[in-house]
Amino acid sequence: MMNRKYKLLILKIISLFSVIRGYNIPIIIIAQYLSAIFILNPEERALDILLDFNLFLMVFASAITIASGYIINNFYDAKKDLINRPHKTMLDRLVSQTTKLRVYFSLNFIAALMGLVVSWRACLFFSVYIFLVWLYSHKVKKHPFVGNFMAAILAIFPFFALLLYYYYRVPFEELENQKGHFVVIFAHAGFLFLLILIREMVKDLENIKGDLANNYQTIPIVYGITTSKTLISLLTLATIIPVYILIEMYDVGYMDLYFYFSFLVLLFFLLILWKAEKKSRFLMLHNLLKFLIVSGVFCIILINPSVLWHGKKVLLSCY
Repeated sequence: MMNRKYKLLILKIISLFSVIRGYNIPIIIIAQYLSAIFILNPEERALDILLDFNLFLMVFASAITIASGYIINNFYDAKKDLINRPHKTMLDRLVSQTTKLRVYFSLNFIAALMGLVVSWRACLFFSVYIFLVWLYSHKVKKHPFVGNFMAAILAIFPFFALLLYYYYRVPFEELENQKGHFVVIFAHAGFLFLLILIREMVKDLENIKGDLANNYQTIPIVYGITTSKTLISLLTLATIIPVYILIEMYDVGYMDLYFYFSFLVLLFFLLILWKAEKKSRFLMLHNLLKFLIVSGVFCIILINPSVLWHGKKVLLSCY
């Protein structure tokens, strides 16, 4: 009897882990810390950044807000996911909708409280973030392009939390000297945003059956598959702009190797996209984009590996 209870408890924990997509959360945390170390604040040693308690609260609040976002998204997409992802949905259903909502509200409360410990601005930021995630899941995601655009914006929102945190740490008189630095940050964010937006549009092609059955007005349903592929192709070509800014106008160290590699992968992506007709092909393209996004996170280290043991200011003082 006890063994059955323990087994059921373990299954429910696994189910909740699946609902919040727990496998994505560590990647998001790593991405935020690497961005803080190599892009947002390269002047400080990595250890000092890792030991920054307020930064930890910002990163952790972002992670649990994203987890709560997956929960509310799962709550509203239950019928659609039953068609598109039947096996995952059956696992997710081991946790009741009531329990999911309780965890959702608890996580949101913790995120807002963590933000408040840092500052009232951080609390306001996470409150707005939580509201926008709910609005997207409940209303916006059913509309063509606007839903895709908002999903991509929300995916990079945690990095704006870090930008907000470091922006208010810089003295006002130094902001003028930081303009070039902010251009680099937004160029990185722009490239990531485009990759995520492309992935969201590929997901619409992948999930067309479930979206159609549940009256989701996505681009392939409203305007057709060819139009959707054309828009994806244009967005893929648009990635050249932030890549050009990062490689030609600013120094990103050895990370330019990642951007050259990404360019080749995206050319291959476009070739497969126009031949793809079955869900399995769109799923492959989806995973290819996910690989680019995740590998890009770890390739941030290539910008300047020496920042790991001493900040850029210390490095410059040696010359």
